[in-house]
Amino acid sequence: MEQIELVFIPFPTIGHLASALEIAKLLTQRDPQFSVTIFIIKFPFETIDGMDTDSDSVRFVTLPRVEVNSGTTTSGLFLSEFLKAHIPLVRDAVHELTCSNPVRLAGFVVDMFCTHMIDVADEFGVPSYLFFPPSAAFLGFLLHLQFLHDYEGLDINEFKDSDAELEVPSFANSVPGKAFPSLMIDKEGGGAEMLLFQTRRFRHVKGILVNTFIELESHAIQSLSGSTVPVVYPVGPILNTRMGSDGGQQDASAIMSWLDDQPPSSVVFLCFGSMGSFGADQIKEIAHALEHSGHRFLWSIRQPPPKGKLIPSDYENIEEVLPEGFLHRTARIGKVIGWAPQIAVLAHSAVGGFVSHCGWNSLLESVWYGVPVATWPIYAEQQINAFQMVKDLGLAVEIKIDYNKDRDYVVSTHEIENGLRNLMNTDSEVRQKKKEMQKISRRVMKDGGSSHFSLGHFIEDMVANIPCKQQRRDV
Repeated sequence: MEQIELVFIPFPTIGHLASALEIAKLLTQRDPQFSVTIFIIKFPFETIDGMDTDSDSVRFVTLPRVEVNSGTTTSGLFLSEFLKAHIPLVRDAVHELTCSNPVRLAGFVVDMFCTHMIDVADEFGVPSYLFFPPSAAFLGFLLHLQFLHDYEGLDINEFKDSDAELEVPSFANSVPGKAFPSLMIDKEGGGAEMLLFQTRRFRHVKGILVNTFIELESHAIQSLSGSTVPVVYPVGPILNTRMGSDGGQQDASAIMSWLDDQPPSSVVFLCFGSMGSFGADQIKEIAHALEHSGHRFLWSIRQPPPKGKLIPSDYENIEEVLPEGFLHRTARIGKVIGWAPQIAVLAHSAVGGFVSHCGWNSLLESVWYGVPVATWPIYAEQQINAFQMVKDLGLAVEIKIDYNKDRDYVVSTHEIENGLRNLMNTDSEVRQKKKEMQKISRRVMKDGGSSHFSLGHFIEDMVANIPCKQQRRDV
């Protein structure tokens, strides 16, 4: 049997990489003639550790580290220049791959931020596909804003910190300006132009793989079925349910042991993602709310990163930022931790609510395990995810929808406590809907399920699009 090779080029953050790895494994498990090579891009200021696979059909190739002109300081310009600088490296790596292995190159699967690599796929005469890790609703949002900007002259920056709302076909309700991703309204820093450039390229791929499922986002997926958008394949929920103790086995054991001693569905889990953190003032407000609420809690607290770093770290002495005596007063009902094995915690029967930053991976995990969410978005597209979960889907309650780490704002004890009360209401409609969606999410990936069918459809289309003659580029 002739081996068919796909090249994956994910964005170099753990959320994007982990999703790309999981879909690569799904593809190779579904059809053994496929193998996947994932190119790992390394940021100059961070490293990604622990990426491995138990599949013989998926391998990693780490590209040489690239330094970008230090004068490129704004986030949008930096990302654009940084990713563009990898074009020759990807070109060389694909050339070596195709020359050293008797494989037939089927195409590139590029991340939503890596669309520069579509040009490299064109050089090799193979099609490109987009892997879009966030929601289908957010995909529709980007495409709609790009259309309005390019063809109707919309100034997206007008929505910055605005109460104005915009009708977006992929959302059932009008989207408020305060829920727009900060990068999209980053006109001066180049973020908006970078996103618009990437979104224009979305329209040039053969198809778009989205980490969602039809039953969760039926309205959004239906809105994307027009002829002006490449075919969308909802293939989620794509999760690595085996990930859980990568941050430290000893810490994970202590956390899980504590959860074992708690009653079913009694614990509020507060965790804000790999890049979520708060300063001392906000931490104190959260602590007061937890203490006043009386709910059992497991709280992951991370320290904001120093200048020049992206990833938060654990506080060396957590008592310095908590209210005096808090740990002693709440010792019987709460546990404060640093890093958290999020998937393992959400899977535990003691957990009854999840205060989340609303990263799409985390929201899908909450659906998979049937845990209600209280929204507290921090960065990226999390505000619009929170809006969708609360207003469009009714699968979450609100602490905040429009919170942004870049704004000088502290969420009050009252707001947090009110959100916790709604979150832990055992008779709430949100809790019932979440349990129903949990059952559906388990079915869609099985034979006969919607995502199983969609993945099969993608494989059929991809095989049909493999060029008869392979172009090899001399370097």
